[in-house]
Amino acid sequence: MNGSIQSIELRCSGVDPGATPRPLSWREKISYGVADMGFNFYWANIATFLMIFYTDTFGISAAAAGSMLFAIKIINAFTDPVIGAVADRTNTRFGKFRPYLIWMAIPLAVAGVLTYSTPQLSSQGKLLWAYATYLLLMVFYTGINIPYNALSGVMSSEPQERSTLNGLRFLFAFGGSTLVTALTPSLVKWLGGGHERTGWPLTMAVWGLAASGFFAWTFFNTRERVAPPPAQRSNVAQDVKDLAHNGPWLALFFLALIIMLTITLRASTAAYYFKYVVHRPELLAAFVPAYMIAAAAGASLTPVLTRFIDKKPLIMLLMTVTGILSAAFFFIPKDQIALMFALQVAIGLVLGPKSPLAFSMYADTADYNEWRTGRRATALTFAAATFSQKLGTALAAAVMGWLFAALGYVANAAQTPRSQTGIVMLMSFIPAGFAFFAVAVMLFYRLDNRQMAVIQKELAQRKAAFPPPPS
Repeated sequence: MNGSIQSIELRCSGVDPGATPRPLSWREKISYGVADMGFNFYWANIATFLMIFYTDTFGISAAAAGSMLFAIKIINAFTDPVIGAVADRTNTRFGKFRPYLIWMAIPLAVAGVLTYSTPQLSSQGKLLWAYATYLLLMVFYTGINIPYNALSGVMSSEPQERSTLNGLRFLFAFGGSTLVTALTPSLVKWLGGGHERTGWPLTMAVWGLAASGFFAWTFFNTRERVAPPPAQRSNVAQDVKDLAHNGPWLALFFLALIIMLTITLRASTAAYYFKYVVHRPELLAAFVPAYMIAAAAGASLTPVLTRFIDKKPLIMLLMTVTGILSAAFFFIPKDQIALMFALQVAIGLVLGPKSPLAFSMYADTADYNEWRTGRRATALTFAAATFSQKLGTALAAAVMGWLFAALGYVANAAQTPRSQTGIVMLMSFIPAGFAFFAVAVMLFYRLDNRQMAVIQKELAQRKAAFPPPPS
């Protein structure tokens, strides 16, 4: 590093006076994790059911739905850095990030109900309603999710603690996704009395209230410990510039985009696959939860795996195997249900550690940025990461909608062989290609366990040598 950076580093501290090297209690780790179950009451519904809700219940074309989902995701992606910058500059007696779990919970629940409502409108009116309500849902989701993501980076400064914290978090996340995918079709039918247009908003009300309870639980049982350097001056433009020059973070940015393409394509296509290719739509209620349970098992192994394998080679290995397994799905005959489920479980098990690994690595890049520049912007680091995830899901929705339109997809009708082949490709070779691309991207990630140990040691030494002035 050059002299100016060294000078900045010698003056700055990364951990607040209340920080402690002691491990987080299991109560606090679990309390952090439960909120992600609440988030997946929304996310799993969006990823698994929203596209088919728009085409088969709400009543808009696949092309219009795909274009709408793409446009809103792009718009919402650009709100992520704004919300991250605001969260980094929030100061309350409850911390920077925890208050958002209370402030945004009910608005998010209301937006969820509106998004899955079907008012009696013209075709143009329906499309406008879909644009407005889905944008509202995604903005409120971002408003609570980004501060929650950043919270994991300030609860502890220890990399292994972060791996454990995020491993537990994604156990709850996959648990929430399993509940949603297993119960939502039945809830829609039961609450709506057989009428989907009534059942969907009532179902989302149930999930929204349950999620709000989990967000409150996390708020009351977690604490923020890692603070920006006390001499740091707030400058959004500088924070963005720091990220643009943060090589490890840039690698994670593109990794998140590509992995979300892989996951979203398979998750969103599954409903069409079982309805129009296998002709067993009832199997979806078990197929997606099978993946979620396997992914939860994989996520639970993350802290063990990271003790023996560095994060970078581990992700490269996982995505290589994911690509191979995804490609194999193309060759499964449509009557081999057991083989479909076996391969789905294998993909879930392999992909399970991906999310806790990635979020732990985002926190590492925030430490790296502070070590390198003397400035810390935890929420913006995570916000810009979710920006790439939303770009990935937007591209996935667009690819699906445009491909379906090109192949002649017609809702609630028998599909042509060409359309069926396209659906199978979206479950196999297309996500496999993105998985292999993710492996190539990880070649540009430069942080490893040894370097992180040096970074954490130097940050701790700065705190000890240059304590912040008394408040």
